Amino acid sequence: MLEQEIFRVTDPGRIRDLARAHPWATLISHTPDRGLVVSHLPVLVDDAHQNSGDTPDAGCTLLGHLARTDARKHELGSHEVVVVIQGPHGYISPSWYEETPHVPTWNFTVLHVHGRPEVLGPADTYDVLSATVDHFEDRLPEPWRLARVESYAHRIAAAVTGFRLPATKVTAKAKLSQDEREEIVLRLAGALESGRPYAVPELARAMRDIRRKP
Repeated sequence: MLEQEIFRVTDPGRIRDLARAHPWATLISHTPDRGLVVSHLPVLVDDAHQNSGDTPDAGCTLLGHLARTDARKHELGSHEVVVVIQGPHGYISPSWYEETPHVPTWNFTVLHVHGRPEVLGPADTYDVLSATVDHFEDRLPEPWRLARVESYAHRIAAAVTGFRLPATKVTAKAKLSQDEREEIVLRLAGALESGRPYAVPELARAMRDIRRKP
């Protein structure tokens, strides 16, 4: 990923927040036999196993799970992988600037987490499944818990492989019109909140928020 200083995100807290808010991720491996292998899965930030320090990779350890057959295809644990987490993104029309010259562009936030997964045993895998359920259910007025079907959940968990991914490298990017004047950014944010085609209110909020942060 092209790294431009104006768009780089290095604060570990912001990186963790991006991962927490957008847990649906893409896992990419390069294997000797199959070449590139790609899977899609939910991931969690593992707060209990964060590295110390203030570098981007220090603040990002992930937890995830795959069907055991997919884990075998990835040869999970035998080599480095990349997890891609996509935050808010969307098309920006030149007409929204109300001045020229401008061309179409795409604003986005994205996180690449590199590392070698640590494959978890059955008990820890079940804990990952339970924590994943809790992460999504906690927003509901009456959260559902995996313990409600514990016997059944343990049976199907046998076909699942959990993993922990301590980051060895993190690349985070937020391309949110930081190179434009404040009035232009507010105009674009307004268009993204307007309900017109390509409106993405979450992207507008990200554009406003990043102007407020040092």
